[in-house]
Order: sequence, then C-alpha cells, then structure tokens
Amino acid sequence: MKVTLAVVLLSSLVLQGCAFAPGQYMSLDDVTDKDPDGPAVTLVNITPTTLAQQQKSAAAMAKPLPPELLNYKTPEYIVGPGDTLLVTVFEHPELTAPGSQDQLDANTREVLHDGTVFFPYVGRIQAGGKTVSQIREQLRMGLAPQYTEVKVDVKVLRYNSQRVLLSGAFKTPGPQPVTNIPLSLVQAISQAGVDLTDANLAGLTLRRDGKDYVIDVDSLNRKDSQLSKIYLKDGDYLHLNSNSKNKIYVLGEVQRPQVISFSTTSVTLLEALGTSGGLSPDAADGEAVYVIRAQDATHAATVYHLNAKKPTAYALAKGFELAAQDVVFVGPANITRWSRYVSQLLGSNNIIQTGAMFRN
Repeated sequence: MKVTLAVVLLSSLVLQGCAFAPGQYMSLDDVTDKDPDGPAVTLVNITPTTLAQQQKSAAAMAKPLPPELLNYKTPEYIVGPGDTLLVTVFEHPELTAPGSQDQLDANTREVLHDGTVFFPYVGRIQAGGKTVSQIREQLRMGLAPQYTEVKVDVKVLRYNSQRVLLSGAFKTPGPQPVTNIPLSLVQAISQAGVDLTDANLAGLTLRRDGKDYVIDVDSLNRKDSQLSKIYLKDGDYLHLNSNSKNKIYVLGEVQRPQVISFSTTSVTLLEALGTSGGLSPDAADGEAVYVIRAQDATHAATVYHLNAKKPTAYALAKGFELAAQDVVFVGPANITRWSRYVSQLLGSNNIIQTGAMFRN
C-alpha cells in the first residue's frame, strides 16, 4: 500500500509539474521557441566574435567632438556692465589712494548698465565693449592735458558681465564668471563638482548659440580625449543629466539581486555580476547567464547567453558592455529547481487532497 501511495504521489507531482514550474527559470528552449503572441526574440551567444562586433558598433556610433568646439579660441576679455575696474595713476596720489582695502575700493570704478564709467579730470567714458588696453589708453589721453607723461594702469578687479551657467547633477550648480583667463570645459566641471550618485557622465549637454552638443565627460579618462581643448564663452549653458534611466537589473541566482545605477558610459557584465556578489555557489547554473535587451515593444528583443562554466567565461564577461535597462538573469541549477518544485507541491492543497483521497 505504501508503494501504491508513493506512485500516486509521484504521479500527482508529474501532472502538476506540467501545469506550472515554480521559481524563476529560463532555458535556451525558452528563447528559441517562437511565441506567436509574444515579442520576437533573437538569441546571441557571447563569444569573442560577439565582443568584436560590439566594439565595432560602439566605434561606429562614437561621434567625434565638433570642430567648432575644438577650434574656438578665447578672445581678449571685453569689459561689460557690472564689471569693476581698478584704476591706478602712478606718482599721483591725488588720483590714486594706495593702502588699505577701503582705499583700494575707492580706486575702483563699476561699469554702469550703459557701459560708462566716471574718472576725475576725464569725466565719463565708454568702457563697455572695449578691452582693458583700450580703456587704459582712453584714460591716458584724457589725463594728458593736466598731467605730463602720465602712467595709468587698468585691470578688472571683479568680473560680473560675462558668465556661463551650470545646472543638473553638479554639487554646486549655478553661474561661473568668464574672466581674462580662458575657462575650459574641464575647469568649469571641476569647480562645480559632479554628484556621482546622480550624474550621467555620458549625458552632458552644452548649449551654445542656440545649438546643443551632447558630450561624454567619461571620455576624459581615455588617452585620446580632447575635452581639455574645449573652452567656454559668455552665454554657454551646461546641463548634466541625471542617471535615473541608467539602470541595470540583476535577477535570479546571484548573491544580492539588485538594481544597479551607473554614471559612466557603460558597465560590463562582469562588473554587474561582481557588484551583485557573483553567482550563488549553491543555487546558480553557470550555464544559464543571460542578458535580456529589449529596445521597445515594436522591435525584437535580444537575449545574450553566456556559459559561465567555461574557463574563458569571465574574460568574455569583462569585455561585454551592458546598456541601460538591460536585465541580467542567472538561472537556477537543476537541483535547485527540483527542490523548489517538490517543496512547493508538497505544501499545496492538491497533494494533500490526493493523499487523503487515497487513504479513504
């Protein structure tokens, strides 16, 4: 009778197993089988050839920096409204008050909204739209009738008329002044600081003269980077996008299933698995590592398969670059699937009822 009961229980397990398979599981058959009602799926094994094709596609998609950005040269600084000029007339203390900070401020002249400044014995002159050397010559010529061989020095003490604006995932977003020292893109980013917990380094937008340029800041780490050659000018606007969409989902038999946010251009499959603690030694099937990539509902999804039991697997995983919204799935080992299968079925009402019916 015990033998008969065991046969009935086993038969019930098999019958119910045809109805459902508990737990997460994916096999190559799941990918290759065509579902007429589901999305189209393309299976690609991760091999050295796959990596070579991926690198070739990435190189083809990489856009060089526009020549108009690289060729821009910072001109001599042009004084404008809001700038503060420090004027020094040598050997004439009645025109220059040397000494303390208060006396220094007494020698300054702020450029008014109409671009003019006032100076004793010269009167009001037009400073806006001119260089420091041009303003210096204006003052020298204005003082010449009263002073013989007058020596005048002019410099900008405070820069307020020209600026660039930074917004987005910076630690200190806001305006930065443009001075007589050329301001490079790298310097502006360094001064503002990058919030690496929120920034998408591949998504910096530079808006200049009504045109947007998307710049990959992460490329600064590459030996052929030309970012340091880009200089900013008055009116430039920099916006650093958030990495809210730069997420990778690691599921299945890993130590720490999680959602990974990344701020760099990309992250490799090996980095994603490593961040998640690696494959579960007791539950994972090394032959069942998948990367699921779906563009949208109208395009075919691509499933990349990696056999992690091969010695070369981790070298391949190190070279395979993931894309935003990729799903990394590690399937369970057969013994894990079977144990889950049995435990869930034995705990169901159906199997209890089957045993009760037999006893009756």
